[in-house]
Amino acid sequence: MHDGAGIKRPVTHPRFSLARDAHLFDLPESGDIAVSGSVAGVDFSDLPTDRVVVVSPLRTDHDACERTGLRVALESPEAPPLSIVVLPRAKVLARGLIAFAVEKTAGPVIVDGQKTDGVDSILKDCRKRGDLSEVISKAHGKLFVLRGAPADFADWALPDAPQDVGEGFVTVPGIFSADGIDPASRLLADSLPARLGKTVADLGAGWGYLSRQVLDRDETTELHLVEDDHRALDCARRNVPDPRARFHWADATRWRPEHPLDAVVMNPPFHTGRAAEPALGQAFIANAAGCLAPHGRLWLVANRHLPYEATLAHHFAHCEEIAGDNRFKVLAAHRPTRHKR
Repeated sequence: MHDGAGIKRPVTHPRFSLARDAHLFDLPESGDIAVSGSVAGVDFSDLPTDRVVVVSPLRTDHDACERTGLRVALESPEAPPLSIVVLPRAKVLARGLIAFAVEKTAGPVIVDGQKTDGVDSILKDCRKRGDLSEVISKAHGKLFVLRGAPADFADWALPDAPQDVGEGFVTVPGIFSADGIDPASRLLADSLPARLGKTVADLGAGWGYLSRQVLDRDETTELHLVEDDHRALDCARRNVPDPRARFHWADATRWRPEHPLDAVVMNPPFHTGRAAEPALGQAFIANAAGCLAPHGRLWLVANRHLPYEATLAHHFAHCEEIAGDNRFKVLAAHRPTRHKR
């Protein structure tokens, strides 16, 4: 989930308060309450917020929590008396988070999710494996409390190490394009010119496929990989073992280099959860313009239906489609017109 400027946030829902009022769970008298998964936009007002620890690999979640005074961490606290898993979109990751919470939590585990994020399927699977509370159904989602034993969910555990996906790349479940090279990124890589400039950034670099293609160019002396997801950036460090690479765990809609760049390449995300959110990609474009030198150029790939041309025209003197197919388009822009430092 992304917290870029101007991006819509999920609407909060009353399922936690309904579950509390129905005595589906009791708040522990002491200890941290771990909340993991798709945590952006979650309403924590029914919990003692001074004891909530949001566990997230996303820089945007960390920034949002720090702005509101919530504690946030990359790893769960030790043996919390209560854990809450807010289901992410990726089913493998959702199962892994549940398995981890059941194993590590000293008390009950609350599972909450939207129907569009697969809560019905997860609920059906959990019923086969553990003792469940009644289910709270409200606002197009469901919440239940899981009291299963760790052994019941052992086969859902995430792998301990990144997995090989071919061509010398590794990934982990739950990150973008975890099963292999994204076809849009491959199309962009194949469409890039032989010369990009000395200093380049890959905004939303993911696990590093596009960055490694950029570093095939000897002319490039420095490449900034900017990525929101700490897990993906860890994979990128493995996939791009090049001394010219600089790794930044940062919000790509806000990150800025110390010096203006010659080029930016990107395959920007355009979803928050399952909902299409073109404003996210538009925010990437606006920030790319701000990162570039006056002579700088931007190359990006996008799904064909996304309305990025008007945003490019607003921030660059010239833009054009240089490649594409029935699914994707590769757009190039140069001469940023709103260059600000």
